[in-house]
Amino acid sequence: MYAEEVAEMAGRIRDEDIALVRERSSIADVISEVVTLKSAGGGNLKGLCPFHDEKSPSFNVSPARNVWYCFGCGAGGDAIKFLMDAEHLSFVESVERLAARAGLQLQYVEDDRSAARPRPQQGQRQRLVAAHAAAVEFYRAQLGTAGARPAREFLAQRGFDRAAAERYGCGFAPDAWDLLTKHLRQQGFSHDELVTAGLSRPSRSGTLIDRFRRRLLWPIRDLTGDVIGFGARKLFADDDGPKYLNTPETPIYKKSHVLYGIDLAKREIAKQGKVVVVEGYTDVMACHLAGVSTAVATCGTAFGTDHIGVLRRLLMDTDAVAGEIIFTFDGDAAGQKAALRAFEDDQRFVGRTFIAVSPDSMDPCELRLAKGDLAVRDLVARREPLVDFALRHVINRYDLDTVDGRVEAMRRAAPLVAKIKDREKRPEYVRKLAGDLGMEIEPVQRAVLAAGSGQPAGAGGSAPARPGPAVPSVDSPQSMVEREALKLALQEPVLAGPMFDAVEAREYRHPVHQVVRAAIAAAGGAATAAAGAVWIEQVRDACADLAAQALVGELAVEPLRIDGEPDPRYVSITMARLQWGSVTGRIKDLKSKIQRINPVSNKDEYFALFGELLSLEQHARALREQAAGGL
Repeated sequence: MYAEEVAEMAGRIRDEDIALVRERSSIADVISEVVTLKSAGGGNLKGLCPFHDEKSPSFNVSPARNVWYCFGCGAGGDAIKFLMDAEHLSFVESVERLAARAGLQLQYVEDDRSAARPRPQQGQRQRLVAAHAAAVEFYRAQLGTAGARPAREFLAQRGFDRAAAERYGCGFAPDAWDLLTKHLRQQGFSHDELVTAGLSRPSRSGTLIDRFRRRLLWPIRDLTGDVIGFGARKLFADDDGPKYLNTPETPIYKKSHVLYGIDLAKREIAKQGKVVVVEGYTDVMACHLAGVSTAVATCGTAFGTDHIGVLRRLLMDTDAVAGEIIFTFDGDAAGQKAALRAFEDDQRFVGRTFIAVSPDSMDPCELRLAKGDLAVRDLVARREPLVDFALRHVINRYDLDTVDGRVEAMRRAAPLVAKIKDREKRPEYVRKLAGDLGMEIEPVQRAVLAAGSGQPAGAGGSAPARPGPAVPSVDSPQSMVEREALKLALQEPVLAGPMFDAVEAREYRHPVHQVVRAAIAAAGGAATAAAGAVWIEQVRDACADLAAQALVGELAVEPLRIDGEPDPRYVSITMARLQWGSVTGRIKDLKSKIQRINPVSNKDEYFALFGELLSLEQHARALREQAAGGL
């Protein structure tokens, strides 16, 4: 589809100009407006893909070749294609955007390419953005008029002077029905464009009138800094509309994706690995002016999945680079409810989530006005883990001086502990919860385990299930060698295929690695594959879950742990170490089982297990010798 559109549009923009736009457009700079990029080695960059949800970066950028490719979803192309996909632009609109960015003047030709002519009509997005830019200037000018005095007083009462209003582009919609509409029509914008942009709307009589009237306005910008909508605050008591009125959904304004202040905060979010989520426009202004430059807010909707996706890409929120997400909520009942809702979204972040609540139940704007900039910075600095806040909120609803109160609080709090994504922290929170409840640790532990399995604690009076084999952590020696083996199969299937396929899937102990190993087998095995993106895509498609799909993309571009090119000896050493780690684990389990058997009363079983142990130990010695080259 992309190639067809290039061919079609190239007849209107000169081929030479399209080539020059590609040459002058730094792929890294263009993509960095949307995605935080980190070094991937070899001069390449990587980040979280903006086109699908992932926890490990599979989106790769090659500045040397000026192209990008995502191993997770298979999308790729040049800077023009990236803008087309990320901003939903046509080919012409994307070329025009990049040309303006690079300061290039495009020339257009007739279909027969016989003569150059001036620029044709702009694409829809450019027209809507241009209309909003003109509206911003109109509203800003209106803020200085006599009729805008209530708007200026509103800002002043909240600690914002004229400089602050100008910095954030604040404006005023006058007490007139169609002043903006007439102004924009005089500048050449059509009836349909103004309605589509959400700046005007048809009246009952059919004439076109302004959408906003007698309100204080904040321009809402996207990641690139373009104004795509407005937030409007009621100022007059006789205004029967909602307290806040936002631009409706338009081709360029999607409220579930928009975060106010993101254009100003994005670089600091990426730099600090931290974002502060506040509740309103004035809270963002207060935080930024107080020195908390990573603050953003939603625009007329609750914080949701799409907002999380935007922030994760800026935070580079991965297993390797975990950022901080700090929510600020009022201390009232509505704020506490919002905080608990945020905890439900906690699992969508890899990074750590926190909450910052003012002891006086003031929002950041109120806090700055009452106690100054330092108090706002202290509010963020005194953040606490969101799970701590959620647990305290739950158990405070019960009378812990009674048995019934303690048991019910335990039942309600246990699912929260079971949801903690960092498994290594769960035992500590079990102990903390037991201490807060004044209970022994065993019943609390059983309740958390039952909540994690989806069963009520003590259901049926059955004994708790025996724990399965320990899962190695992602940075354990066993996991690292499993990871290296999978990288060899993905990156060097021709070289590693036969030896890789000969090692059984049971040798892999990490659950996600097991899924990837099964996907390689389902794709036909490494020995049958040819290196390249097609093989990677086949394995990714065969993965049974998203975590494994994301891991495939990561392993496909992660450098091998060897200087120089891999050879058969390196493959042999890696596969031997993989098996050795698994075999030694089975030896340990077998020894433990033999110790629990009475060799007199269970002689046959004892000697059978003992013979198996001797065989495994002999196999382990052979593997240790094979792996004696070192990584």
